[in-house]
Amino acid sequence: MVLFHDMGDVALYTTVVVTLFIAYGVAGNPFAAAYAFLKHLVISRRYLLHFAALAAILFVNKYEMKIENKMDYGPNFTSFFKSIEGNFVATIQHTFHNDVITTFVSFTYVVVFQAIMLASIGIYTYKSESKKMFYATCYAIMLNYLIAIPFFLFFPINEVWSYDPNVKFLMLDVFPTFETEYRALSGLNNCFPSLHTSLSVTMAVLALRSGNKRWAALVCTFAAVIIFSIFYLGIHWLIDMCGGMLLGLFASTMGMKLAQLQTVRRLPNPSLPVRAFAQEESN
Repeated sequence: MVLFHDMGDVALYTTVVVTLFIAYGVAGNPFAAAYAFLKHLVISRRYLLHFAALAAILFVNKYEMKIENKMDYGPNFTSFFKSIEGNFVATIQHTFHNDVITTFVSFTYVVVFQAIMLASIGIYTYKSESKKMFYATCYAIMLNYLIAIPFFLFFPINEVWSYDPNVKFLMLDVFPTFETEYRALSGLNNCFPSLHTSLSVTMAVLALRSGNKRWAALVCTFAAVIIFSIFYLGIHWLIDMCGGMLLGLFASTMGMKLAQLQTVRRLPNPSLPVRAFAQEESN
């Protein structure tokens, strides 16, 4: 079943899913959360700078492949991973192959994955008075990319389907133009560590730490589906997933610690008048 013809379809589905996720996460009006997000961008310089830094690292990742194409770097380590793992991914794919599963996990891989990150920002802005979880999310996502990009540049690993003839790239059944429409966001040899794994684990850990049980249950469920999808669709090696899990645990832990430092630093001075502190906090 073809779900995506181009990135316009991806954007439309993502918008719908983000809206539904925010409504579920805040147990209320998703547009109130969107308003709170826009409001904080305007009234809080600190909030705006963190969001701008997050957008900047995503921008850098977008151009990582252009940098990679200009590098004169020869080694490729895909055969090493294959020699260790054998037919693990092929076995997963052949065991569970089903048209309904293919459609569902492809949608989860392309749409739900990014919708969780976007919705998390809206939910944590709206629900958390200290906004600690928003800052933790920004730090954690940035750490994921900052650590992963050097591996993409200097430790290239090809996607499984492009190397193993026993594995098919099932994404094309749902997104036939993936290679021309989406590939610019996901390099063919940018496998280790798996960012789909690391960011899913990161979002799951942060959701658990947020205290929002509804949101945590949803994010953890989809994190498991996303990790399954990287094998089922024939994209990642098992070692990619292991590296992604370690990165996700590290990034989420450090994200919380950095956010906590922000919170401690912003605690009000007992000698500071309440009105003055309120004005300072808005900055």
